[in-house]
Amino acid sequence: MSGTLHIVGLGPGNERFMTQAAIETLKNADIICGYHVYTALASAVVPDTPVFTTPMRKEIDRCREALRLASEGKDVAMVCSGDAGVYGMAGLIMELAHEFDPVDIDVVCGVTAALSGAAVLGAPLTNDFCTISLSDQLTPWEEIEKRLHAAGEADFCIALYNPMSRHRPLHLQKACDILLEHRNPETVCGVVRQIGRDDQSFWIGTLAKLRDYECDMFCTAFVGNEKTRIIDGRMVTPRGYEKKPEMGSTD
Repeated sequence: MSGTLHIVGLGPGNERFMTQAAIETLKNADIICGYHVYTALASAVVPDTPVFTTPMRKEIDRCREALRLASEGKDVAMVCSGDAGVYGMAGLIMELAHEFDPVDIDVVCGVTAALSGAAVLGAPLTNDFCTISLSDQLTPWEEIEKRLHAAGEADFCIALYNPMSRHRPLHLQKACDILLEHRNPETVCGVVRQIGRDDQSFWIGTLAKLRDYECDMFCTAFVGNEKTRIIDGRMVTPRGYEKKPEMGSTD
């Protein structure tokens, strides 16, 4: 009898930001799979549930083991940070599922860093926005450059995932240099570090200053559009309601 593989987004950092659906799924799971940082978050909710982990860059092995366990009839929770479908394991599991006996696959959405980080800064994503990861481990940097140029030219607000790491110390600078070809250096920007955790912090400044900001893999960076501004210390992108005709207008 086949089981069910739940792909669970845990949100940004602790149980307070997990959805009720995620918590219920963890409580009903026979085993939890995932990278050890994320299984530790899950174990805070269900400390007695068995865990299977693999090291970083062993995502395929991790997903195959989760599918194998589910094909044996177990109720499996594969956990990811944020949302499982945003730079998470949902897509990979669906790509690999054909290798195993059919199992039910259930995607449990979570709060991705673009949303949780935006809430810390204020309201930077109130109008059209996009997310771009600056990690070139799976996406060639040439493709990332094209996306940055396109987003910069289109004046999207942008949430930058994976802005910098020990192995990629210059990627945020390169991204800002590309965006500065399309944006004013005074464009309002922000960074949130350790979203939802005890040592959470944030910074609000300009695109010119973001270029030299010291980020790491625990940061999410936000670039505003031409209308984004700072209001009472918060990063705010107007939606345009002030231009909307009053109710009853014939315009």
